[in-house]
Amino acid sequence: MNPTHTDLSYTVGTELEPAPGRHGRTGTIHTPHGDIQTPAFIPVATKATVKTLTPEQIHQTGAQAILSNAYHLYLQPGPDIVDEAGGVAAFEHWDGPTYTDSGGFQVMSLGVGFKKVLAMDIADLDESDIRAANKDRMARVDDDGVDFKSVIDGSSHRFTPEVSMQIQHQLGADIMFAFDELTTLVDTRDYQEHSVERTRRWAQRCLDEHDRLTHAREGKPLQSLWGVVQGAQYEDLRRSAVRGLLDLDREAREEGKRGFGGFGIGGALEKENLGTIVGWVTDELPADKPRHLLGISEPDDIFTAVEAGADTFDCVAPTRLGRRGGVYTLDGRMNLTAARFKRDFAGVDEEFGGYVSQNYSRAYIHHLLKAKEFLAGTLCTMHNLEFMIRLVDNIRAAIDAGEYEAYRDEFMGRYYAKQR
Repeated sequence: MNPTHTDLSYTVGTELEPAPGRHGRTGTIHTPHGDIQTPAFIPVATKATVKTLTPEQIHQTGAQAILSNAYHLYLQPGPDIVDEAGGVAAFEHWDGPTYTDSGGFQVMSLGVGFKKVLAMDIADLDESDIRAANKDRMARVDDDGVDFKSVIDGSSHRFTPEVSMQIQHQLGADIMFAFDELTTLVDTRDYQEHSVERTRRWAQRCLDEHDRLTHAREGKPLQSLWGVVQGAQYEDLRRSAVRGLLDLDREAREEGKRGFGGFGIGGALEKENLGTIVGWVTDELPADKPRHLLGISEPDDIFTAVEAGADTFDCVAPTRLGRRGGVYTLDGRMNLTAARFKRDFAGVDEEFGGYVSQNYSRAYIHHLLKAKEFLAGTLCTMHNLEFMIRLVDNIRAAIDAGEYEAYRDEFMGRYYAKQR
């Protein structure tokens, strides 16, 4: 390997006062394309773009890194094209660190999703929902990998751990994730046990292929492979999943191979159990490895995840919400399509500030939304990303200053006041 290309490392900063399940801290993830100060919110650039924004606008929101989707980039334009362009960062003109997911979420959700989303709460599901999930699936899982149909043209494809690694190496992100099986809350305990073991075996295959490709692609910037912890809402499965991945990491390093640079926490989680489950996982993880929580967005969830020890997290919610006219404010969420904003010439949130609030009124954005102008999505998305990123930046600063609890209580008390 080219010695001029640095590998990923992590430096722990300030830690919250420890308590059972509490592992919050600040830190720095060092990547070949720049540092990420943690905790950090990572915007999702699904198809090598954060929808409606240019890379320059993404930087303007304060984003430190972005996450792209291996499944979608595999289907279009193809990982070979991205590789020929110099990797996903060069392809999309992003100057900074990048993540790619394994494609597992999209492949699995096609097969086990409920009404296009994974079952995160089983309270409202009935037998008809469960039967529907077993009918006309677009993905089928076996011990070797997953067969699936393209959402673009219905063509047949197959992902294995090796294929996922090959795709992600071609995409060239600084941080990539091992191929895992994503389950839902309606899967049985017996299935969850088998799935955790399948994910462990796939993680071993990912490590082997990652090591092979790192040597085969000598001269490319080093990429960091992160293992993914599954286990649904079972404490013993979550803890054993972590221990299994740590054993694989240790064995790889004893053999002189590259192990896991960090860990992702995945799977369907009920909101009320989020902090507990993340705490189980971080109880078992070493302090010198960064942890990424896959898919999280609401402010209260972010505080919960940070306290439990998550360092970075991503979610499409701020951008998806923005394209529909929804915006975050210090006093909670609001939707600018509402008639009451037609003659409201204040900024979106003048106290929060930021580029959009300082330059565009609620009335103007309301007009754009009603007129179905694309600029509406751009402005709302910019505002939401800046809001979420600054929130997490403020959390990081509060931890470093020893004022975390005070900041959390002040923000949460105001943001959720209207919901009480």
